[in-house]
Amino acid sequence: MKKGLTKVAFKGTAEQEAQLDAVIAKYEGVDGATMPILQEAQGIYGYLPIEVQKHIAEKTGKPLAEIYGIASFYSQFKLNPDGQYAISVCLGTACYVKGSGEIIEEVSKCLNVPVGSISTDGKYSLDATRCVGACGLAPVMTVNGEVYGRLTKKDVPDVLAKYQ
Repeated sequence: MKKGLTKVAFKGTAEQEAQLDAVIAKYEGVDGATMPILQEAQGIYGYLPIEVQKHIAEKTGKPLAEIYGIASFYSQFKLNPDGQYAISVCLGTACYVKGSGEIIEEVSKCLNVPVGSISTDGKYSLDATRCVGACGLAPVMTVNGEVYGRLTKKDVPDVLAKYQ
């Protein structure tokens, strides 16, 4: 496993599983139901761990590969949980042109967290995202929804220091 990466133990509850089963039952026999089932499952768990994907596959009769394919293809789905501090760097066109690629590399380096993963202590998660609707502030980074704009690579350590 890469340094900085961790396999977060799945901690689903019986109540969450019952909620998921109710969602699956609600869509039984409905064509195209996989997307809404996955959306509601993510609402229940906060992300789509492999254990939840397997449960959905078993209950719907769909192949796990199909469930995983959808969950990993669409950017709206998260396969990993957020850290205590969920950091996202916009890689949309306006942000990317203004240097967000350097921003995300610097965040990853400073925190020793690869993009798309969570730190071993669960404190930080780092994700690339598409447009957050703040193009005038490009490049943009968010931490737990708080927007930081007009960033340079040099600004990253000062922003991160607020979350140490």
